[in-house]
Amino acid sequence: MSKYENAMKILEERCGNGKEEVIALATISLSSSTAVNPRPAVRMVCAYYEDGMFYVSTDTRKNKMLQIEKNNEVSVCGLDWYAFQGTAENLGWVKDDKNANIRANFKKIFDWFEEVGDEDNPNSIVLRISLTEGTITDNEKKYGELQYEVDFINKTAK
Repeated sequence: MSKYENAMKILEERCGNGKEEVIALATISLSSSTAVNPRPAVRMVCAYYEDGMFYVSTDTRKNKMLQIEKNNEVSVCGLDWYAFQGTAENLGWVKDDKNANIRANFKKIFDWFEEVGDEDNPNSIVLRISLTEGTITDNEKKYGELQYEVDFINKTAK
């Protein structure tokens, strides 16, 4: 098995398999620092992972979505020793027919979704984070390596 395949197995074991994963999502703030440099903005969000992507239930009026509209480059990390970069995309209203499978997953995976998902609100949307690159650490060396530098685009790891 390749290093990339091993890294994907670790990621699936830790984040996938239909479970809720709390991740830190970093965007670029709309306000600059006093030195007029862009500054990061980070927050914890509930997500689920599938095939190189995290899915988040959110509202288009939230700061993260306003920031993503201006710059869709994001970073995510989790307590299971991974940090990735990616691109974020608003997939639209959670009740849109094209989001039916994702909505079903939200209902199955997120215990809180039925109560606070606000599905009837057209501002309640699906945020998809497509991973592009990053690092996952395996302190147990389950598949032989301590760290995997993953390129999701070219499906490689070193």
